[in-house]
Amino acid sequence: MAATLTRERFEGPEWVFERKLDGIRLLAFKRGTSVELLSRNRLPQNLAYPAFAAAVAALPCQDVILDGEAVGGWEHELPPGYYVFDVLWLDGRDLTSLELNARRELLTALPLAPPLRLVERLDGERPWERACAEGWEGVIAKRIDSVYEHRRSPHWLKMKCEETVDLVVGGFTEPRGKRVGLGALLLGYFDGPELVFAGKVGTGFDAALLRELRARFDALALPAPPFTRGTGLPRANARWVKPELVVELAFMEWTSGGKLRHPRFVRVRPDKSARECVGGPS
Repeated sequence: MAATLTRERFEGPEWVFERKLDGIRLLAFKRGTSVELLSRNRLPQNLAYPAFAAAVAALPCQDVILDGEAVGGWEHELPPGYYVFDVLWLDGRDLTSLELNARRELLTALPLAPPLRLVERLDGERPWERACAEGWEGVIAKRIDSVYEHRRSPHWLKMKCEETVDLVVGGFTEPRGKRVGLGALLLGYFDGPELVFAGKVGTGFDAALLRELRARFDALALPAPPFTRGTGLPRANARWVKPELVVELAFMEWTSGGKLRHPRFVRVRPDKSARECVGGPS
């Protein structure tokens, strides 16, 4: 079962959160005294992790299938180990149709001892903020009623830590369908005298803000693009504006082509001038 990336941030009683580990996904199959470790793409891993295989073999059950991640020294403060977060099969019983909390109860009853480790659930509000503050990759949100699916599921969602950047708006696209105001903002930053196109953002707005921004941009209209450098600038349904309005964006990373990956709008920055937007890819 794989998690789906989301840019949304939410909490609720139907969700639990776990740390997103930067490890190697590993399925462990125990049948009697035989253990097979397989990667996500079903490649054998017993030779890579013999201590994990031995620890699974020692579990007091006849057969079991575990799902987790192999973590090495690259995860900073985490000790190396096989971090287990789910159980799919136990002593002749298929558990995949059980809800997550029921599977978790069976998993916690197993005597996992190092190098086997149980992935802990996170307490406290806004766990994604803790993740970013402590240098983690992010968090996984899981519905407590989710069954185990052999696919990328919308019931497990990964929230990766984001970077933020302030960019200037040099244009926008027209809305489509039922959307109002505008479609996406066209963004850039200054590199000396040049305004470099850095991509577009179309998420993070409500209808009221879209209408407000459209009215503001109509008063700043230009006949041609203000961007002087960059690739991928849209031409169809694009409108150009004087590069005056600064906005804050959250995003995953800069692409190799110098664009924002998975950006979302955070807020308008009335306290910042366009010429202060000089933060491109480092």
